Amino acid sequence: MESRRILAQNLKKYRLAGGFSQEDLAHRAELDRTYISALERSLYSASLDVLDKLALVFEIKSSDLLSEEAHAPGAAAEDQGN
Repeated sequence: MESRRILAQNLKKYRLAGGFSQEDLAHRAELDRTYISALERSLYSASLDVLDKLALVFEIKSSDLLSEEAHAPGAAAEDQGN
């Protein structure tokens, strides 16, 4: 799977698991909401600095955002259809 698609999926998974809207996440990470939206749709690549900002908000390692096996808190229940 390509890195942009992995980031998009993980970003949305962590954002929803954390209870953040795109606007909330953008504010906390000091980014623009439209940029968050574009990342979640695989339109843009993210710099290492952006990955670090997002990881800081989620309290994870930035590498977790690029992991194909990333598991956001509460994601297991979502994966099981609950």
